[in-house]
Amino acid sequence: MTEEAVVQGPLRAGSPLRTPRAAAVAGIIFSVLLITALVLLRVSVPAHPAVPGAWLTDSRRRATVAIALNLIPFAGIAFLWFVGVVRDRIGEREDRFFATVFLGSGLLFVGMLFVGAAVAGGLIAGQTQSGPPAGGILALGRHVTTLLLNVYAMRMAAVFTLTTVTIARHTRIVARWLTFAGLAIALVLLIGAGTVAWIELLFPAWILALSVDILVSRSRASAGGSPARPGLTRPTGGAATGPG
Repeated sequence: MTEEAVVQGPLRAGSPLRTPRAAAVAGIIFSVLLITALVLLRVSVPAHPAVPGAWLTDSRRRATVAIALNLIPFAGIAFLWFVGVVRDRIGEREDRFFATVFLGSGLLFVGMLFVGAAVAGGLIAGQTQSGPPAGGILALGRHVTTLLLNVYAMRMAAVFTLTTVTIARHTRIVARWLTFAGLAIALVLLIGAGTVAWIELLFPAWILALSVDILVSRSRASAGGSPARPGLTRPTGGAATGPG
């Protein structure tokens, strides 16, 4: 009696927290938040770190940057949820090597996002408390933030995309065109990160397309009664189904 209750409890394998819909929603939330934050930063902060910090005296720009920086932690949380649910869907087919690179690059990406946002937030806080920071401090903070967000974080995003594409090819969890698009985006980020403006938007845009593809595929399978892609379904611990 007790064992049956445990098996049928709300935390059994295949619970709603582990469905493809959860991964898709988390990916969409991450993409929207990160794209919004990056666009707000791009339009509010001078592109070159060497530009004087007169923009810090503009209260409107400071408020816009503060909003962007406050969105980044929530984007990171959604991204971690996306990574966790995708790994759960792969299940026993997960390769240890690619799983390690997949998880490690994802964690490094989020960590660099957080550190870069914290440094930028410190510059804003210093402005509001004791006036504009010294030129050397401002330049150092801008260089650190730019390198973390636009170079190192984006190259970790490229590694994450490459491993995701590799896993997707073996498990067939996404459309074929998304694997080719992901490969191209990863190569562009590896080579052009930090040198081409707005290139960092490619990663959240690809995650958005990937999430929408997972969501649409699952919805069609549920509505039409046709099986979803092999990677989108997983046994729930019940009896195996097969021909009668």
